[in-house]
Amino acid sequence: MTKAAIIGAGIGGIAASIRLAVKGYDVTVFEANDTFGGKMQEFWLGKYRFDAGPSLFTLPHLVDELFTLAGRKPADYFTYTRLDPITHYFWPDGSHVKAYSEAVKFAAEVNRQLGVPEQAVLEALAKSARLYKGTADTFLHKSLHRLDTYLSSDVLKTLSCLSDLGLTTTMHQENARQFTDHRFVQLLDRFATYNGSDPYQAPGTLNIIPHLEHNIGAFYPDGGIYAIAASLVKLAEELGVEFKYNEPVNQILTAGKSIAGIETNQSKYKADVVVSNMDIVPTYRRLMPNKKAPEQTLQQPRSSSALIFYWGIKKEFEQLHVHNIFFSQDYKTEFEHIFKRKSISPDPTVYINITSKADAQDAPVGGENWFVMVNVPHNQGQDWQKLTEETRHAVLQKLSKMLGTDIGPLIEEEQVLDPLLIESKTSSFGGALYGSSSNNRMAAFLRHPNFSNKKGLYFCGGSVHPGGGIPLCLLSAKIVGDLAPAATVTAKIPKHA
Repeated sequence: MTKAAIIGAGIGGIAASIRLAVKGYDVTVFEANDTFGGKMQEFWLGKYRFDAGPSLFTLPHLVDELFTLAGRKPADYFTYTRLDPITHYFWPDGSHVKAYSEAVKFAAEVNRQLGVPEQAVLEALAKSARLYKGTADTFLHKSLHRLDTYLSSDVLKTLSCLSDLGLTTTMHQENARQFTDHRFVQLLDRFATYNGSDPYQAPGTLNIIPHLEHNIGAFYPDGGIYAIAASLVKLAEELGVEFKYNEPVNQILTAGKSIAGIETNQSKYKADVVVSNMDIVPTYRRLMPNKKAPEQTLQQPRSSSALIFYWGIKKEFEQLHVHNIFFSQDYKTEFEHIFKRKSISPDPTVYINITSKADAQDAPVGGENWFVMVNVPHNQGQDWQKLTEETRHAVLQKLSKMLGTDIGPLIEEEQVLDPLLIESKTSSFGGALYGSSSNNRMAAFLRHPNFSNKKGLYFCGGSVHPGGGIPLCLLSAKIVGDLAPAATVTAKIPKHA
């Protein structure tokens, strides 16, 4: 049977293992840590449960697709509900907006709270939908580094909307041209952070992102974000995939122009196909140190990272929802701190995810589990202890003022995650959450492709095409599954366990 070795049990690696198993491969996943999930972990602090990493779930059909592909009924493994409202936005001037899941209702709320014409909001969302539908099949579902992508009929859809993609303007310029209210522009600019970028540098093309949330919807998985990984691992194991934990890969083995397998501290494993779900930089630097690396790609500017405070709060806040954003006064200065000064603004935008709003079991009665995140630069040797202390003070000051309650005394459990810990736990170079940023118009094309010039070597995950975040990691695995050759012996998919 044709063998496949996958390096890393992050969401991309798990999805790739399922696709290759369905395709007939004998698949083994090698994970350096003692469990699966990569950044998608969960943990408890006392009576408070937390999803450690990703917190927003969009495009759930990409998860469902994996179960359907394997001949399973998705709802037997994984269920979710649509959020309404999706996010509650707060500004320093006291204004606020609830982002309702229905576009018409959202537009009415924006008009009521900010004075922005409803029709203008609906037109912006319609444009986002049109651009997404015109580009997704070309830019997200296929490799950008193969000729057959550009010979596909899907390219015609892309060409038809090329003039509206904003390739020559920044995301902020596009939004400021459509709207004069700085608060609503800030709300739209925020979507650049979904792939760790700066709206004042990233191309207007990123304005396709609001479509995912405001037209398709944001969802909450029953059991939390971690349930995505847990359900997919269950499926993978039913398909015969073997997971080897606490067994980091030390080297990718080659034979001439082809892949031969991988080596760990425990053994050498032959493989016809190797898929690296590890960040592309350490993949080359650590696992293929003697192979000529694509330096231009590896040296692309990194995405932002995160500073996260996990707080068990002994109080409930009725005005908060699952997702909450407390904006800074000066967004441009905030991004200058992240991407130019390599520091953190003294007035950062604060994101709070509270899963106990969707699942009361995640916090004790009368309490809430706050996942409090600030966008920060990736690690470049900063004094993270000092920055963490300063930012914690700034966050508490901001939230206490905007919520009218002294937050500090309400914290009864606390844990912190900074870029150094993100890098050490997940092998994300510099702790960058999304690999390289999208802060130039060619960024999508400069991401590493999902394949190598070594026959049988493929790449998936957030540091390669099409990018970071749950949906794009799943799509990277889909691209790998499509690119990998058929197995020489087709395995029979086991019956539902």
